[in-house]
Amino acid sequence: MLDHIRALMAPPAGMDFDFAEPKGEAALVLADSISWAIFRNPVTLFIGGVAAVVLELAEPSVRTGVWEHSSFRRDPVGRLKRTGFAAMMTVYGPKSAAEAMIAHVVAMHDKVRGETPDGTPYHANDVRLLNWVQATASFGFIEAYSVFARPLSRAEVSQAFAEGAGAARLYGAAGAPMSVDAWEAMLAETLPGLEGSAILHEFLTMMGDAPLLPRPTRPVQKMLVRAAVDLVPGEVRARIGLSAPRYGLSAVERQVVKVMAWAAERAPMPGAPPVEAARRVSA
Repeated sequence: MLDHIRALMAPPAGMDFDFAEPKGEAALVLADSISWAIFRNPVTLFIGGVAAVVLELAEPSVRTGVWEHSSFRRDPVGRLKRTGFAAMMTVYGPKSAAEAMIAHVVAMHDKVRGETPDGTPYHANDVRLLNWVQATASFGFIEAYSVFARPLSRAEVSQAFAEGAGAARLYGAAGAPMSVDAWEAMLAETLPGLEGSAILHEFLTMMGDAPLLPRPTRPVQKMLVRAAVDLVPGEVRARIGLSAPRYGLSAVERQVVKVMAWAAERAPMPGAPPVEAARRVSA
């Protein structure tokens, strides 16, 4: 099952990339960083990614842009793989390739414009929205790793936030939080504008039912989705209608997820982006 989860880290069809080349080229993030450890764990990467999208979809402008201009509804597995690959490239890819990928994403986002159902105009490259997306992604990945794989101190969490500064700047997220304090301040400021929606519930159902894992292990997939909801700050869950116990994990399920994350932390990963990137950087 870990192999199927790890497959989400691999380049999607048609986007093959050799993370071992070019020899010696550094990544946007240093190889001895906390981020290199966080993004190596496919279990917490999946959980954190889903948690980040829950937070993104709670913001009306981001929700409308994502739902109307992305492939989530028609190809959830493909979209998840492309998002996972983008994360791999941002953390482990050679700097030149990561910069080129981010520039391509920024150019695509520049075409994403429209209005929310209440008539509020939005633009995907609006700095406010970019800051929120960057913040929620950082929070999701860092929090999932700290809760389920290896507890991080508050200082380590702040360091992990700060390690995303280079990518955030390239994406245009000039005000993305670079510490726990900054994240908590942004969350408090953004909270009044967050809301629940049918789209949010549709997304969670989709993530539980999409053919990401073999059918016999689909209950585990649904559990990992609930683990993601469990990560969302309580004040946000209450505001968006996800505070009922059925949306989160039981105490037993939480321990099961921790065992899975522990196993993923120690499993060999031949050919995976983190392993190949380490070969490249040390060459």
